[in-house]
Amino acid sequence: MVAGDRRLGLVAAMALVVGNMIGSGVFLLPASLAPFGWNAVAGWIATTAGAMVLAWVLVGLTRAVPEAGGPPGFVSTAFGDTAGFFVSWIYLVSIWTTVATIAVAAVSYLSNMIPALSAEAFRPALAAMALVWVLALLNGRGLRAAGNFQVVTVAIKIIPLVVVIAIAAVLLAGGMAQVMPVDAVPVTPGSVNAAATLTLWALVGFESASIAARRVRDPAVNVARATLWGTALTGVLYLLVCSAIALLLPMDVAAASPAPFATFVERYWNPTAAAFVTIFAVVSCVGALNGWTLLQSEMARDMAERGLLPRWFAATDARGTPQRALLVSTVIASVFVLMNASRSMQALFEYLLLLSTSASLWLYLACALAAWHLRVSRPLAAMGAAYAAWTLWGAGIGASGLSFILMALGLPVWLWTRSRNARAALP
Repeated sequence: MVAGDRRLGLVAAMALVVGNMIGSGVFLLPASLAPFGWNAVAGWIATTAGAMVLAWVLVGLTRAVPEAGGPPGFVSTAFGDTAGFFVSWIYLVSIWTTVATIAVAAVSYLSNMIPALSAEAFRPALAAMALVWVLALLNGRGLRAAGNFQVVTVAIKIIPLVVVIAIAAVLLAGGMAQVMPVDAVPVTPGSVNAAATLTLWALVGFESASIAARRVRDPAVNVARATLWGTALTGVLYLLVCSAIALLLPMDVAAASPAPFATFVERYWNPTAAAFVTIFAVVSCVGALNGWTLLQSEMARDMAERGLLPRWFAATDARGTPQRALLVSTVIASVFVLMNASRSMQALFEYLLLLSTSASLWLYLACALAAWHLRVSRPLAAMGAAYAAWTLWGAGIGASGLSFILMALGLPVWLWTRSRNARAALP
């Protein structure tokens, strides 16, 4: 899988893609999507189609400009380093918020087994912050340790997804459960858009192999396969599993559950199995947290190597781990958790989810525009740009506006970096 602790093979690259997507979303989103009814199903279909279009755009760019090294490099190639910096910066911010979001989701499921974790307002945030640091320590051991952990957790997390699909199939075949009527919640374009924005969180991460392309063996082949296969597999699983939970559970039960996946299994199977699902959910979240922790350090190092951050962040240890980038990123992710510690667990999850998603969308939009500018897969690039803009609108002015402000706040960092680079270039 890994050569000299420095390279990921196809299995590990696909595990990075699937593992980063199948994390907290499949286990917590049914509660957020339950009030949308069949709008959520339409949202899943739109999101999966949009993600596949964007995945094809990234694959086309990887083949057309392999020297760019990944999505931020595609933007720099098309529009220059300044545009490349701001898109890279907001994506790095999105990774920090994603790390925070997944840690909160893991604690939400842990609280199902350990109620004391959610007994007071600040406890979930403190527990999430502790989990962030545990995974940072694991990644500090090197790429081999993080890669092996990712493969194992992906294998484990798929088990409960298959279980839910099997339960739903038995229920529907035997007429033992009633699907929510289509007219229970009116299907409207606005509701589909809002649902699609929430569902996109579950597919954020399809770009993971492309972001880590420099750490993947034979990236021209393996990044393309990992991206397309991983996105398609995850999209189908999500559509089946989340739709089953949201449409078969009573709406009020699903919407009020802190662990809707476990609630579904307990209601239609038994409490013992539900307890095991909770364990699987925690493993799934921890596995995704591991993958995003790897990406946050790799992203910062890649920016430093391309001159978009000070070279200080590019330093690595004997195992090739960018310890400085990992340390700073983990501190910032912890700050995002603590900044919103007063929110309830579900509210904290949904707020960070929308912020992470809208922040990622700026990268997707920029890559689609870069593909159009570079004359790469232009029909798909146009579709991808339209989809990204549509979903940014669906995220709402609060989340999308804040993500834009966070992108603009990178200006002092960019000016500082350019100043350092200019001084370093002087004889």
